Amino acid sequence: MSRANLVLAATLGVAASLLAGCEPAAVDTVQRGYRGTGIQQAYNPTTQASVAAANQAPAPAPAASPEGPRANEVYQNVKVLGDLSIGEFTRVMASITEWVVPKDLPPEQGGCNYCHAGANFAGDEKYPKVVARRMLEMTRHINTDWKQHVVATGVTCYTCHRGNAVPANVWFSPEEKSHRAGFVASNAMQNTVSVGTTSLPYDALDAFLLDAKPIRVASTAALPDGSNRSSIKQTEWTYGLMVHMSEGLGVNCTYCHNSRAFGNWQESSPTRVTAWYGIRMARDLNVAYMTPLTSTFPAHRLGPKGDVAKINCATCHNGVYKPLYGVSMAKDYPELVSARPPPAPPADAAAAEGAAPAEAAAAGATAP
Repeated sequence: MSRANLVLAATLGVAASLLAGCEPAAVDTVQRGYRGTGIQQAYNPTTQASVAAANQAPAPAPAASPEGPRANEVYQNVKVLGDLSIGEFTRVMASITEWVVPKDLPPEQGGCNYCHAGANFAGDEKYPKVVARRMLEMTRHINTDWKQHVVATGVTCYTCHRGNAVPANVWFSPEEKSHRAGFVASNAMQNTVSVGTTSLPYDALDAFLLDAKPIRVASTAALPDGSNRSSIKQTEWTYGLMVHMSEGLGVNCTYCHNSRAFGNWQESSPTRVTAWYGIRMARDLNVAYMTPLTSTFPAHRLGPKGDVAKINCATCHNGVYKPLYGVSMAKDYPELVSARPPPAPPADAAAAEGAAPAEAAAAGATAP
C-alpha cells in the first residue's frame, strides 16, 4: 500500500472513531393508540436511566395510630393538621423534615429548626413555617379537589421538593430583554433560547399558568370564516406552553394528541383530558396559594420582577409522564388527603351516652 493510501486509511479510521461518538442512541418506541393513528412515544434509553434514578419514591414512614388526643388539643398554634392524632401529627412533621429540609445545613439551621424558632415551636417567627402551613393546605386541596388530574395517586411534599427547600422546577415571570443596539428596542419576549431550546416566547407560562389566556389557536374551519382570529404570534405562545409540557413530562406531542388531527378531542388520547385539568390545577395553585405568599418570602426568594416562585408541569413531574412513575404516596399518607372528622367515641361510651336521655326521661315521668 502506498504512503498516500496509508495516510488516507489512517485519516478515515480517526474520522470513523470520532463520528462513532456522534451516533444517536437507539430509540425505543411505544404504540399508545391504534395503528395508523400516529400516537407513538419515543424514548431514549440513554437518558431514561438517569431520569428513572431521579424519580424514585422514598420508603414511607411507619404508620401511626389515629387514636388518642388531637394535635390541636396538645400543641399550640396548630392551624392545619390539628385534626390528626399526636402520633399522626409527629409522623407528618418528621416526614416533612425528610422531604423538604436540606441535609447539608448545620444543626442550628436544619431539621426542625428550619421552620421552628428553637424551643418556641408554636411561634411563627420564621417564614418557612408560614409557607409550610399554606403548602400543607395546598397539598390537601390538590388531593381532595383536583382528583380529575391526580386521581387516587395524589401528591405529598416530596412530589415537588425531593429533599430541597425550593423545588428544582419552579418559574418566575421573566423580565423583558432588549435587543442589541441598532435593533428594535423590544424582542416581544421572543428569540431567547429558553423554551425547550427553541426561540418561542419565554413568558408563555405567565399567559396560561397564571393568567387564563385562550390556549386554542387552531381554527375549526378550513378557510378563514371569522371563527379564529389568532395571530402567528399568539400561536407561538401556545407552542411555548406545549413544548414546556412535553419537556416537563418527558413525552412527545402524541402523548395527548393524534398527529393527524391535533385539535380533535375525539381522536385524542385520554391523557389530553388529564392534561387539560392539569393546566387549570397549576393556574389555581399559582393564583390561590403561591401569589398570596409573595410578601411572606424574603427578597432573595423572589424573582427578577419581585414575584414569588410558581408551579408548572415540571414542578411535580420532573421529566416523567407521572410523578415518581405513578407511585401513590398519598395512599401512605392519608393525613395529607383531607381533614379528619373527630374520632368516634368507644362503643361502650356511645351506648352510655345514648341511654342517658331515656333514663332521664323516665325519671322525669315519675317525678312529682
